[in-house]
Amino acid sequence: MTSLFDHYRLGALTLPNRVVMAPMTRVRAAAGGLATPSMATYYAQRATAGLIVTEGVQPSLVGQSNPGTPGLYTDEQTESWRPVTGAVHANGGRVFAQIMHGGRVSHPDTTGMRPVAPSAVPAPGEVFTPAGPKPAPVPRALPTAEVPEHARSYAEAARRAVDAGFDGVELHGANGYLIAQFLSSTANLRTDAYGGSIANRIRFAVEAVSATVEAVGGHRTGIRLSPGAGFWGAEDTEVPGLYGALLAELAPLGLAYVHLEATADEEVLLGLRKAWPGTLIVNPVFPMGPRQTDRAAADHWLGCGADLISFGRAFIANPDLVERLRQGLPIAPHDESTWYQGGDTGYLTYSAYQHAA
Repeated sequence: MTSLFDHYRLGALTLPNRVVMAPMTRVRAAAGGLATPSMATYYAQRATAGLIVTEGVQPSLVGQSNPGTPGLYTDEQTESWRPVTGAVHANGGRVFAQIMHGGRVSHPDTTGMRPVAPSAVPAPGEVFTPAGPKPAPVPRALPTAEVPEHARSYAEAARRAVDAGFDGVELHGANGYLIAQFLSSTANLRTDAYGGSIANRIRFAVEAVSATVEAVGGHRTGIRLSPGAGFWGAEDTEVPGLYGALLAELAPLGLAYVHLEATADEEVLLGLRKAWPGTLIVNPVFPMGPRQTDRAAADHWLGCGADLISFGRAFIANPDLVERLRQGLPIAPHDESTWYQGGDTGYLTYSAYQHAA
């Protein structure tokens, strides 16, 4: 029976265990979207994970969703990531950068630019800005001729990521951001080749992934998906058909992995496991829901055919999460008020488990 602590071959990498640190926004970047020494320490502390996937990294200024997040579209940003990847590798780890274009989930107060999206339909609710939450603005609908530029931005960021020492990249196709907006039947009201039918709605995702594979290789490219999640109002219809068609188009590209969030019924996710011939990472709990991924959930999904299991919030307060899971040690609680506050408190101040003397 597969164990969470078995080795796994992922592309050119040998993972010492099947625990993945899921991407989590922590808004600790410096001005200009630069990675920082504290970020290097944070990720290095968690390098015992089989694989780390970083917080979302914007591939362009207009692609930035939240204030305080890092980028990979300037030389200075690329250079700032080298100490981060170096620290992870020095501690024996492996790290992918998550490339995240926010699309309509952004604000001019954050970027100085009007957000772009498949259609001129605002996300419901409020988005984060430097001055606090504000109503999501009406985005600018991308003209057909401009869409490929945004698909290529993932590939251009991926090239920079590899140059900065990352082992690969994960395209953020989940949680209501740009790729998910194109997949959605409520955020995407287009009537051109990128909208309407399932074949058209998956086109942007396929083009973004294909460009990234061409840029850095399939073995360095993954994608994260949240079937049926409906985050930020980007709702999916025909979920099994939509995501089954997407996986069928991606299968020949030789990707490192597909990363599924448990945002659909288990039956749907099991169908997608059968449809995907390559490595599958599963995040077993609904994002931001009441449950955190634990050993029982991980073992369940390994038994269902997942190859790797991603843990999010549990890694915040437990830099030694792999060892705690291995030994059945208590999982320390985190302080939610520190998630996005900046600074090192609640970021670098959690320690490994202290055994009694």
